[in-house]
This record gives sequence, C-alpha cells and structure tokens, in this order.
Amino acid sequence: MLLDRQVAVVTGGGRGIGRAIAQRFAAEGAAVLVASRTATELEGVAREIKQAGGCAAWLAADVSREADCARIVATAQEKFGGIHILVNNAGHYGPVKPVEEITPQEWDQVLAVHLRAAYMLTRLVLPQMYDRGSGAILNISSTAAKAAFAWGSPYAAAKAGLLGLTRVVAAEAAQRGIRVNALCPGPVTETKMSQELGRILADRLGVNPEQQLSDFLEEVLQGRAQTSEEIAAAALFLVSGQASAITGQALNVDGGMVFY
Repeated sequence: MLLDRQVAVVTGGGRGIGRAIAQRFAAEGAAVLVASRTATELEGVAREIKQAGGCAAWLAADVSREADCARIVATAQEKFGGIHILVNNAGHYGPVKPVEEITPQEWDQVLAVHLRAAYMLTRLVLPQMYDRGSGAILNISSTAAKAAFAWGSPYAAAKAGLLGLTRVVAAEAAQRGIRVNALCPGPVTETKMSQELGRILADRLGVNPEQQLSDFLEEVLQGRAQTSEEIAAAALFLVSGQASAITGQALNVDGGMVFY
C-alpha cells in the first residue's frame, strides 16, 4: 500500500474533497485524523473508514483559531504517534460579491480559514517532520488562484496565497526531506460549496442553475466537472513515494481549464 504506516491529517475532512481524500488515504494504509467544524460529518467519515477496515479518528475544530490548530496536531500525535502527511483542505467560498461590497471582516474570515490556517498547521507539523527527515504537505488551492472569475476576490486571493506559501515552504524544506505541493481543482459540482456557489451565481446572472453550470463547463476542455475521487487520486499521488521528485508544484486537476 502506498501510505502504509503513515499518519495523515486532513482538514475539512467531513465532506466533499476532504472526505474523499481521507477515505483514499486510509484505503492505502494511512491512519487518518479528519478535522472540521461539524462533528456529525466527521464521525460519519471516521465510521466509514473503520467499516472498510481502515484506521481513523476525528476532531471537531475551527482551523481559523490558533488553539484549535494546536489541538489538531496534538490529537494526531496522541492517537497515532506523529504526523507524516498534512492536507490543508478546509475552507469556504465566502462572499459572492464585487470587491467594493466586501467588508474587511468578510475578507479576513476567508483568508483565515484558507491561508492563515494552512500557515499555522504547517508551522506546527514541520518540526516533527524535520526531526524525522521526511514528510509531505499538500495544500488544496483552486483554479480560482490562476484564472479570473468575478465575485470572489477573498477566495481567489487566499487560494493564490496558498500557492505562494507552497513554493516558499518547499524551498525551505526540500533538503530536509519534506515535500510541499498544491492541487488546483476545477469545478467539483457534487460538493455543497460548489452547489451553493452555483445557485448564487445563477441568481446574479439571471439564469437558472442548470444554464449557469452548462455555460461554465463549456470553458472546460473535457466539458464536464471533476469528481472528489479524481481530486483524491491526485492527492494520493502527490503525498506518496511515487511523487518523490515533485515539490513546490501546483497541479491542476481541472479537465483542461487553466494551463500554467
């Protein structure tokens, strides 16, 4: 198995992409700690993993809070003995408004969940990875970090910031055995966040949600959305030994939407 005897922390692990990543990692031998704000979702994911023969634990936490980030790391160490893999996946889209209508509080909330949380968790896990001389950190960014979409500036800024964080930490950690990469998913329309965003965008554009989605997917070479399982497969590759020579990269998993 690709992740045999590894310990992985997956934030935003209660549903969608985070859930799929946690399940895929566990199926490949990792002990997985899933964390998010919703206990019932996390409990369900951990139960599914255990029923499939895997090893999992969960912790309800708000990654925008420094103390909760510390609890996540401490819990993984207590239950599993250490952290080999960190997946910074937690987040939400935030306000769907033009930039002049977004309040500073709304801006700060989005950056706290995506970018500040990734920084806080990274700084907490790096010392033990350095001591071990190995580890993998994966930041879940977005095609929004690379393309121009209206009405989502905090989200785009946070996801672009994740790419900068990815490159800098990769540069600092590469010769100490740690790899740091990012994934940029395209539209994963099965997720709650994507569906809510689609409804809001359709309302702003004055079309029905089906038309909004159809028009959007016309810009994708494959002409379709991506699935959580497709994102999880790419995540597994990047944190596994199969990607041993890959660090500081941002891999697009978007069906052909952006090209750098």
